[in-house]
Amino acid sequence: MSGIDPDSGETELEPPVKEANEAEPELQPEQSNRGNEAGEASKPRSKSGADILVELAGEADLFRTRNDAAYADIAVNGHRETWSIRSRGFQRWLRRLFYQATGGAPSADAMQSALGVIEAKAHFDGPVRQVFVRVGGAGDRMYLDLADEAWRAVEVSPGGWRVVDSPEVRFRREPGMTALPIPEGGGTIDLLRPFLNVRADDDFRLVVAWTLAALRHQGPYPVLVLSGEHGTAKTTFMVVIRSLIDPHASPRRPLPRSVHDLYIGATKAGMLAFDNLSGVAAEMSDALCQISTGGAHAARTLYSDDEETLLEATKPIILNGIDDVVTRPDLADRAIFLTLDPIPDNKRRVEAEFFAEFEAQKPKIFGALLDGLVVGLTKLATTKLDGHPRMADFAKWATACETAYWPAHSFIAAYSTNRKEVIQKVIDADSVAAAVQKLMDQRIEWNGTATELLTELAIEAGERISNSRSWPANARSLGSRIRRSAPFLRAQGIRIVTDEGRSATARSISIIKSASPPRVRDLASFASVASFDNNPSGLANDTNNDAKNGGQFASSFASPPKSLENRENDGDDANDGNFSTEIDWSKQVAGVCADAPSAEAAVREISCPSSVSSEQADKKDNTDQSGQTSATPERRPSAWRGRL
Repeated sequence: MSGIDPDSGETELEPPVKEANEAEPELQPEQSNRGNEAGEASKPRSKSGADILVELAGEADLFRTRNDAAYADIAVNGHRETWSIRSRGFQRWLRRLFYQATGGAPSADAMQSALGVIEAKAHFDGPVRQVFVRVGGAGDRMYLDLADEAWRAVEVSPGGWRVVDSPEVRFRREPGMTALPIPEGGGTIDLLRPFLNVRADDDFRLVVAWTLAALRHQGPYPVLVLSGEHGTAKTTFMVVIRSLIDPHASPRRPLPRSVHDLYIGATKAGMLAFDNLSGVAAEMSDALCQISTGGAHAARTLYSDDEETLLEATKPIILNGIDDVVTRPDLADRAIFLTLDPIPDNKRRVEAEFFAEFEAQKPKIFGALLDGLVVGLTKLATTKLDGHPRMADFAKWATACETAYWPAHSFIAAYSTNRKEVIQKVIDADSVAAAVQKLMDQRIEWNGTATELLTELAIEAGERISNSRSWPANARSLGSRIRRSAPFLRAQGIRIVTDEGRSATARSISIIKSASPPRVRDLASFASVASFDNNPSGLANDTNNDAKNGGQFASSFASPPKSLENRENDGDDANDGNFSTEIDWSKQVAGVCADAPSAEAAVREISCPSSVSSEQADKKDNTDQSGQTSATPERRPSAWRGRL
């Protein structure tokens, strides 16, 4: 019986029937080999199913990425599509061509053999190109994949925006991606506000700025953190924003359990949105930091012993939860925090009606966002920031875009306010940082070892917190916690200096509080007249013109000196509590210097004010609490008694 293999295209013939008495001739090995060689030479080799598939794939434009991933541009219904060689989309296209050519289906072995050859051709013969997901860019132009059936995209340039059929860059499609609206002009960004539960104008500006950053193909991206009690529309807020950037069949998901799964999700979507979080573990917090600013995760390639698969991602992220889910300082430093207010019952809406109205306005809202991108591309090169805050690239881009909607400097004012508000929140959430702040409430400087500091902080934190699992177990753990919270403590005027030259347990640590104005009990005595005579640098460039140098003289006392304790038996400790703690001493000294005829007179006026005679000062200061007069007279100003 004869048959045809659809995969190989070869015909199998039945052997000839032999007579029963006919003896089969015995061939020598040499004769048998010569006969086979002659038969093969005379009969052309038939094409296998894999050969046919490789030939059909010649219709595709093959290329590779810088990570050696093989891709193909294929023509489907008059438009260009881009698929990975191993993707289901490319294999579907190839199977269809095979069926049209042969009327049969290729075998699994033939398909795998063909894909291996096609990958090799893409690697060795194809050019290198970059493939994007949802947002991409080339030169001064940006592209947004509409993810529609025609594979169209929006091209944004300094001259405007338009929908194009064949964008310059390549996009790949992932399962679950849905289409963005076809943008319409003539809308304003204010059309978006009724669909977001924001407290104030500044919060709305931050949301718009974050959205404009997420529509850009270059990071880093800040993490948008939404918090609020039940009924504050956190999930709806997240769905609305994502539908304008990277709409998805499942727009909200729980946080993955592993870093590997998190990175896989980041490579398959234009952004990440995680809903209803109760907290973020340390390992996951670090991974979110990496993805927001650009990171990579390496894992062993399946079915291999010595190969590694690298997952790279830089994506915008939204998190929401009832609690303060972001507590680690490194992630908080990359975040924008918004707290949503509860929605009164009389202002709630049916979800179907809400989203029907939003879908009607979405094309104009999307067009208004594109208008902001055009302004940003136009002004980015000339945009200058007065300073460079955390996430400076994001701040510069948002500043370049803001004049499309608001006056200049509106964004940076809102961003600075948001960061200030979150600093204390993060410190309160960190038991070690909160203990450091409490330790420095009544002092301006602390010095000691890490072990001594751990003991001091445990006292400030209390027994319940210091015995908890979150409290550092040793000096090394304490050092790590302090380093994480140092930027936020520094913003509150608490600077931590560590001597790295010593061992971990005996390492010297200095904590200096510099933001609050110095109090009287924290001030050291002024320099004597002799010290200025011997070191005239205290009044620089002074040529008998002391009155004009009073401000410079006063600057010597602007920084807080070392703390002094109360002196016992000085005769006036009872008056210590009457001293002002809110005096700006640099201004006080400057006023004295301006009125004094010379530097020497200024110092004498400070040392012993004219309102107190030297005789009164001598008499009063040399009387102790028992009423006895001391043997050695000293001249001190009465206003400084008890601190000198």
